[in-house]
Amino acid sequence: MEDIRKLLTTYAYNILGSYEDAKDIVQDAYLKFYNIDDNGSIEDKKSYLVRTVINLSINLKKRKNKLLSQYPGEYLPEPLATEKADTNIVRQDILSYSLLVLLDKLNPKQRAVFILKEAFEYDHKEISEVLHITEENSRKMLSRAKQELKNPGTVVNTAYYKEYVEKYLQAIYNGDVEELENLLHDDISIISDGGGKASALLRPLYGKSLAAKFLVGIFRKFYSTSDTRIQKANINHQPGLLLYKNQQLSVCQVFEFDNGNICRIYFVRNPDKLRAL
Repeated sequence: MEDIRKLLTTYAYNILGSYEDAKDIVQDAYLKFYNIDDNGSIEDKKSYLVRTVINLSINLKKRKNKLLSQYPGEYLPEPLATEKADTNIVRQDILSYSLLVLLDKLNPKQRAVFILKEAFEYDHKEISEVLHITEENSRKMLSRAKQELKNPGTVVNTAYYKEYVEKYLQAIYNGDVEELENLLHDDISIISDGGGKASALLRPLYGKSLAAKFLVGIFRKFYSTSDTRIQKANINHQPGLLLYKNQQLSVCQVFEFDNGNICRIYFVRNPDKLRAL
């Protein structure tokens, strides 16, 4: 049954938004499975493991959500590099980063229903069996989830937006605030997560004038020296940048686009969330 570990980790990651937690949950599910199935008593082993992983993930997400009020500043999901060949997860089934952020508006069970239906194409009967709810309840949860999300977003064509990231980098390198503003959406927001372990904005920053000055200023202050390396990346199917200081990954930036302009930039600075990168 080890052959489905990658799939199980993907289920857990999409529900939790944390790769580290997802790996722990899957390991716990396997331990539970082997303890019960030592005499072959479980008939449908894959279904058992899927159900166990999903329900353990929901329970952990509930516990984590209770602690969010104590989290310093903004909370963002743990990013994954979706072009890496060695990722122990089913890369094509990883949700986009923007969608993972949106899903944090939902309660854990709504989130699981949405993911199973929209990402893994479960029908409501299958969802009801996995989550131990009625089919009607599954339909209601999905409907409420879609109302909450309003615009669930889609996976962007990363290749198409490469030139925008190049222009963004060029404007940053040149300190050209005006050129940078031309690349930004009027309603751009910058959201930063330091987790109390790295300096970060405590609240989102809005508006392209403020955003452009902030981005150029941050680069000049911290990333314009010879000990800095910037690498383009595909993060959860979205264009991103990895910024290194002294060979240590310092920041992961993820870009969201709207009609050809950068409408949101996520800064992940919490070192605990950069381990998988």
